[in-house]
Amino acid sequence: MVGAFLTQRTKWSNVERAIYNLKQAGLLEPYDLARADIIELEEKIRCCGFYRQKAARLRNVSQFLIKNDINELFDLPTDQLRKVLLSLDGVGNETADSILLYAACKPKFVIDAYTMRIMACIGVEGNYRKLQELFESVLPPDVNMFKEYHALIVEYGKSYCGKKRCKECILIMDHRKGAIHG
Repeated sequence: MVGAFLTQRTKWSNVERAIYNLKQAGLLEPYDLARADIIELEEKIRCCGFYRQKAARLRNVSQFLIKNDINELFDLPTDQLRKVLLSLDGVGNETADSILLYAACKPKFVIDAYTMRIMACIGVEGNYRKLQELFESVLPPDVNMFKEYHALIVEYGKSYCGKKRCKECILIMDHRKGAIHG
């Protein structure tokens, strides 16, 4: 769950460094995060950018998890848990769905910037919910498959979209209509 907050508007390599810092300081569990000194917490996650905002959100969500038993929350039906997550400060669609998929092990397909960019490049446009509904309508609701597909999309996006290698992208070879996003 920590990673879902820290990855907002930053690279995963920065998140890994911040998680390492938090682990070294013993600040990865809700009780520890909820009681952490905010200045120390900010320093541990500074490498992720927006560290003041993210530190406050991590403390708030940790306090929420302590007040509302995480196991009981994760036992909620997927749509109900999603609504609860979306009600928390700093939790949007991608963060909520990352928590659902990776922490709660619920079959919710995560749509990230790479997914949106790749889909747009192959001519499939839509907002977050439309793209998510598309994936979820054609794939079986399998947590491990969703995790694997999301990871593959991210890796492909990092290799091609993130490095502006559009001309080498095998996904859009047959879909070129002039200008590509990069």
